Amino acid sequence: MGTYLRNYSDDEYSVAGEKPDVEFMDYQNDGSLQDYSLDDGPVVVTIPFPFIKGKPKSVLVGETSADTISIENTSSEPLDVWSVRIFSSNPEDSYVLSMMKPPLSDADEEAKKNFLGLTSVEDRTLQPEQTLTIWLSCTPKDIGLHTSIVHVDIGDEKIERVAFLLADDNVSQALFSDKPYSRRHTQKKTFESTSFVPGCRPTRQHSQGFKYKLPQFAIPADIRELIESKQRPDVLSEELDMTNYAKFFSTLLVMEEIHLEEEMRSYDMEHVLMRRRGNEFLSLEVPGLAERRPSLVHGDYIFARHAGSDVRPYQGFIHKVEADEIFLKFDSQFHLAHRDRNQYDVSFTYNRLNMRRLYKAIHEAEILGPDIFFPRRSSYGSTKKWSFKPLNPHINTEQADAVSTILGYRGVAPYVIYGPPGTGKTMTLVEAILQLYTAKRRANVLICAASNSAADHVLAKLLQASYLIRPSDIFRLNASSRQYEDVDPNFIRFCFFQDTVFKCPPMQALLRYKIVISTYMSSSMLQSEGIRRGHFTHIFLDEAGQASEPEAIVPLSGLCGKETVVVLAGDPMQLGPVVFCKQAEKDGLGKSYLQRLLFEYEQYSTGGPNYVTKLVRNYRCHPAILELPSELFYGGQLIACKEKEVSSIYDCIDLPNKAFPVLFVGIQGCDEREGNNPSWFNRIEASKVVNIIRKLTRGGDVREGDIGVITPYRQQVVKIKKALESFEMPDLKVGSVEQFQGQEREIIIISTVRSTVKHNEFDKFFNLGFLSNHRRFNVAITRAKSLLIIVGNPHIITKDRHWDRLLRYCADNGSYQGCPLPPPEETPEDTRVSGFRDSQDEPAGWGYKQEEESANYNYKQDPSDSSCGHTNGLPSTENEAEWSERTPDEEQQRLSSAAEADSPEVMLKQNAEEHVEHDGVQPEQCPANDNLVQDAYAAKYSFPPEWCDVSNVPATGWDD
Repeated sequence: MGTYLRNYSDDEYSVAGEKPDVEFMDYQNDGSLQDYSLDDGPVVVTIPFPFIKGKPKSVLVGETSADTISIENTSSEPLDVWSVRIFSSNPEDSYVLSMMKPPLSDADEEAKKNFLGLTSVEDRTLQPEQTLTIWLSCTPKDIGLHTSIVHVDIGDEKIERVAFLLADDNVSQALFSDKPYSRRHTQKKTFESTSFVPGCRPTRQHSQGFKYKLPQFAIPADIRELIESKQRPDVLSEELDMTNYAKFFSTLLVMEEIHLEEEMRSYDMEHVLMRRRGNEFLSLEVPGLAERRPSLVHGDYIFARHAGSDVRPYQGFIHKVEADEIFLKFDSQFHLAHRDRNQYDVSFTYNRLNMRRLYKAIHEAEILGPDIFFPRRSSYGSTKKWSFKPLNPHINTEQADAVSTILGYRGVAPYVIYGPPGTGKTMTLVEAILQLYTAKRRANVLICAASNSAADHVLAKLLQASYLIRPSDIFRLNASSRQYEDVDPNFIRFCFFQDTVFKCPPMQALLRYKIVISTYMSSSMLQSEGIRRGHFTHIFLDEAGQASEPEAIVPLSGLCGKETVVVLAGDPMQLGPVVFCKQAEKDGLGKSYLQRLLFEYEQYSTGGPNYVTKLVRNYRCHPAILELPSELFYGGQLIACKEKEVSSIYDCIDLPNKAFPVLFVGIQGCDEREGNNPSWFNRIEASKVVNIIRKLTRGGDVREGDIGVITPYRQQVVKIKKALESFEMPDLKVGSVEQFQGQEREIIIISTVRSTVKHNEFDKFFNLGFLSNHRRFNVAITRAKSLLIIVGNPHIITKDRHWDRLLRYCADNGSYQGCPLPPPEETPEDTRVSGFRDSQDEPAGWGYKQEEESANYNYKQDPSDSSCGHTNGLPSTENEAEWSERTPDEEQQRLSSAAEADSPEVMLKQNAEEHVEHDGVQPEQCPANDNLVQDAYAAKYSFPPEWCDVSNVPATGWDD
């Protein structure tokens, strides 16, 4: 970067752009700049401030940085230097020219006073072999990228040089890493685990064993071969109905499971040490375990053998997990032969428990009949409104209608509560549950949520009305793998555990509970213990938009009777199901049961009162915060019920428009990676976020708990937390969008991270970060109650139409600060989110558009529950800011041509192999390999009877 030449006659024309100012230059890959070699030319002009390891030179704010521009005449004739001038700079007037070396920041005042900074140097004659040296200097006043274009008009040529400097402050400089990023090569020798020496299991969850054993549902070899050969099973091209329901979703689950197995192999380790811990255990340090990369819990197991050997591996069960260390118990012979100096090769395994629960659920779905999965207009039976006196006097009309319908519901078809952000969905559910508990003595209620945190939230809301409920009537069911310390002490009395290990109580105890709260997956333990279909009169599925259809079916297929009332609550416009395999997601696993009902059945899509109630009154957000998401995703139907108060916090940050508490802070930073960690961070943005937080909390009116920071990349979370710790603010929550769904804060600060077009295009293609993911965008901007601040590069986020709308929304209301705004993107009118009439998957008449894309998230929502990712051996979104690492088995061969290496297709392919903030992307799914993705599929797909034959398959994990 830095060599740009073009002959032209108009002095006001620049290669960098037609306007005489620098708005944004991507120093890595800006298509507006053209590179011309000057090796054979008569004039050689050097590049000021050369890059250091591919990045602009760093300079502290307030300090002067200077470098020379040497202009050498290599011809045999004198040349006239008509001018050397600064064409433009960003920020404006941040660079100056001089004939003498500028005084440094610590120079005496006399030297600074005598220094003369110029915008141009003109009319010089450069003799043959003579060199003219001119100084270019910059004294940045604020952090961020500082850019300048310098024109050299000499003889008959006009030459440009572009200078880049990255201005740091003390905070951003402290986050600098000198560990250059390098791709991690993980081609390891995999274990053949068909033959191994069994290890010593921990105590089972239930000492008596469950009454009903969970089948293994092993993947037959021929089916595995079909999927691994990239052939598309025929069933995925068929229209979904009851006849192919189990086959359709089993196929998708096989695709997902094979992908997860491959993911787990990337964590295998070679030549590692184990330490003896007491007389029983060996401990193994697992880097990344604290961040659940990989995610390992009590009861999982690994395989180990002496490094480099091909002997039969030993199975070691995990008895304890501490930070980055697991405590293992192998066969006694392994322990006897162990020495702490021994080196081992270790292979991690994928725990299939949750997958087996999903297979079981979809195979039992046909027992319920088609009406609950494919509801007809006549399938709701007799529904009447039930008169009731609200226990919560604050519920509104729509909420009361939903509760009244639930109390009088007699139908088979599910009833849906459509709950956009901040509309009181949980309040509605709690009111309905309390009404059932107090008014209907025979009612037994099961409430399932997508994550432990969501289930705990429902319990907390119920306990606010504890005077109505006997504590002995409530039970919070937890997976055995959930850490005892993770549970709120106020909730422990509603749980069942032994020696701090959560368990499912025996049948006699379960039958006494009137209200049971669980996650989707953990609800399967109720059936395993012996609870029969129909025991629960009402089953509530909270956050139903976040669960894949097989997940939602787990509590239904095993516990729903013919007269059970099923209630789904959620919002399909927020975060969707978490799926790793991109192809499985596209083929249907990424669509929730809630979404399928709302978008594919007229009685739901048209808002039929016997089927669905839409909540429209938002009590969370300031009207200015709510206006844009309401327009984009909810047809402008959301009603802001929060008053337009002018908060004192607005003065802390000099909010330009006190009536408009949405502020966009534009900053051009630098997105980086370090070591072998492929996650992105932007230390300039991190510093700006910390600076804003310090301003907000300086007066004492704003507490740490009032602020939340949302960012899409895990490493940015780490960097911001590190900076906050240095200012003694370790408790302020920083996390991903997934970690904030269902939560709110008075103030939300969003750091978008991305600052280069090159990687932005990759993110857009693979639906990463914030861009091109309307659900993540929707959730992010609707968490704030009183103030929303976005920190990011406007030239990057403007490429996405939703973010561009937010950017212009702020600018139009005088609430933009920072670097110059980019010109508006030309967006065709028909691409606006305006209605449901142009998509097959859209409810007609509700005034918002459901896009085809599905969000790529982690497979589960909460790390502390077996239903939420930890038994997958993969990270979960509760503790993740992005996606788990995906490194191919083989590194791509070096490209012979530099031009080829810089091509967009090759760049995307390389990124696909090394990039990790994506979900299930394989190299063959990149644009450069579309032919592999589009291969013709073959072979009929079927599921043989041996799937459910437990005796034919060796145990590979916990059985229920």
